[in-house]
Amino acid sequence: MNGRPDVVPYITAWSAERIPTPLVTARPRLGVAYADEDLYDRDQEGVLWARSLLKQGQGQPVFGRVHPLRQRQAMRRMLCQVCAGPADRTEQGWLWLLSDYRGDWPGWPELMGSPHPPLCLPCAGKSVRVCPSLRGRFVAVRVKEPRITGVLGARYLPHDPLLGPVEQVTVHYRDPAVRWVVASQLLARLHGCTFVDLEAELAAHKGQ
Repeated sequence: MNGRPDVVPYITAWSAERIPTPLVTARPRLGVAYADEDLYDRDQEGVLWARSLLKQGQGQPVFGRVHPLRQRQAMRRMLCQVCAGPADRTEQGWLWLLSDYRGDWPGWPELMGSPHPPLCLPCAGKSVRVCPSLRGRFVAVRVKEPRITGVLGARYLPHDPLLGPVEQVTVHYRDPAVRWVVASQLLARLHGCTFVDLEAELAAHKGQ
């Protein structure tokens, strides 16, 4: 019998939390909507969100699938995406781990939109050892001012939402197209980014 992994991030979805996708339709001025929509299905910006049960720890962790509500909580409250404690913050900003794409544009990752919440230092150290997407190709960044600007989610066609989602997109809250998206993750735009030495910060943290 296989045991559970030692580290399961707070934002990771569990197999017992999956529910059937509700019937998606459209409403005037609202855009995409659920046929049985209630007050908890939209955020304060009026964007529709994917549904999921709250049964953390039940079943098996579904790595690669993010729980929508826990991801929103971590991003809005600046919680560590792994342990849900406060993310680490210094004068340089909150701690983020990012896959290394420094060749994407000059000044990367400044102004990048990230769906990944920040981390505390101990969990950052664990993450670079066990997370396949970070192993050997990550950067540690301090972010002075992360701003919630939009969502990642499934885009539906305005003329026929019953056809189902056509693609995964990232969209700004001010973009009218957000009305046709069922969101699954918040995006934070990273302002004031500084590369840092994670190993040095971990060593200093242990010496305190």
